[in-house]
Amino acid sequence: LLGATLAFSALMAGVSMVLNAPPMGLFMILIYFGLLFAVHKTQNSAWGLVWTFALTGFLGFTLGPILNMYLTALPNGGQIVMTALGTTAVAFLGLSAYAIKSGRDFSFMGGFLAIGAIGAFVLGIVAILFNLSTLSLVVSGMFLIVSGGFMLYQTSQIVRGGETNYILATITLYVSIYNMFLSLLHILGVASGED
Repeated sequence: LLGATLAFSALMAGVSMVLNAPPMGLFMILIYFGLLFAVHKTQNSAWGLVWTFALTGFLGFTLGPILNMYLTALPNGGQIVMTALGTTAVAFLGLSAYAIKSGRDFSFMGGFLAIGAIGAFVLGIVAILFNLSTLSLVVSGMFLIVSGGFMLYQTSQIVRGGETNYILATITLYVSIYNMFLSLLHILGVASGED
């Protein structure tokens, strides 16, 4: 399911890029939470799959304007996008493999990760509202760490039987991958001196 949602998300990002869709801004957060709520309410039914694809397709669509900006506005935008994509893939595979092979229980991380995600989200809103570029970079770093932690945590939960709902497991891993990719795009863009 994770592979299918990632493929659908990539397809929707491509559609968004071709359509040259404008960025959604903060409005997209309302749609995101609405779709996330629908996924949680229907997690034990076939509708859960529908809402899962709606959520991941929507998030993919929101990537289109961001990718277009990097690819057209920056001379090394293609390299930044591919580096962020490759690093995200390697990090996901590496962290998941570590969680599986080590057999460790990462459930102790749950509370810390939740607090970190909420803190990063709130600080991210503040950074956007007040146009604070340094805080925005810090938030990207926070999301990068929290996303990696969620990959360890969720994979451990799946392997150890703590998470038996494949829809919720998929959404948690998908959102972690999505946030890690966006965070790396931002950090690499700033590091290149072009963002």
